[in-house]
Amino acid sequence: MARQLTFDLPTREALGRDAFFVAPSNRLALATLDNVDLWPNGKLALIGPKGAGKTHLAHVWATDRQAVIIAASQLATINVPAIAAQRHVVIEDADTLPEMVDGDAAQEAMFHLHNLTLAEGGRLLVTATRAPNYWGLTLPDLASRMQGTTVARIDEPDDALLAAMLVKHFDDHQIVVPHTLIPYLVKRIERSAAAVRDIVNALDTASLSERKPVSQKLAARVLDNLDD
Repeated sequence: MARQLTFDLPTREALGRDAFFVAPSNRLALATLDNVDLWPNGKLALIGPKGAGKTHLAHVWATDRQAVIIAASQLATINVPAIAAQRHVVIEDADTLPEMVDGDAAQEAMFHLHNLTLAEGGRLLVTATRAPNYWGLTLPDLASRMQGTTVARIDEPDDALLAAMLVKHFDDHQIVVPHTLIPYLVKRIERSAAAVRDIVNALDTASLSERKPVSQKLAARVLDNLDD
């Protein structure tokens, strides 16, 4: 039976390997990340749709390698030599660099971080929604280096992965749901991690505001509201 929530509990997002569900859409990407010795030139671009699990997979890799994770939005302010000295680095959302106010400085920092990390014999993992040749980088030296980066792709989730993501997000929100709710939602939401996040957040909010447990009846009403 789903329990009734009467107060707002904090979300605990699980990003470890034991919470990562391996499916056909991400199996090859995971295998590629696990074989760092096979990365050409020591670097890899992990790409896929927004919310497909890139951050989760990057955190799995970072934990295994004790890597430093840097958001692209932080690049303009980091100590590049200190970060490169860690030898294993993740840069998230690298394709957003040209859109930033300080994009020129961020691209310059990424160029030096790229070179110093690889010179240290380290590994560089970057995440993005598109392959590097579509990023629109304006620093030619960085663009040429990133366009030569091998790509590992995560595809949109299949039914099994979508169900696992729903279970994970409900668990992150500390919500217990009826076992029939997961297949019900899989058939009715968009095939994307963003849709999973949106429906779980909406059900959490509705459950708290109405002081009712998450149920199929509540889900039907929330889905109708999301479609309006």
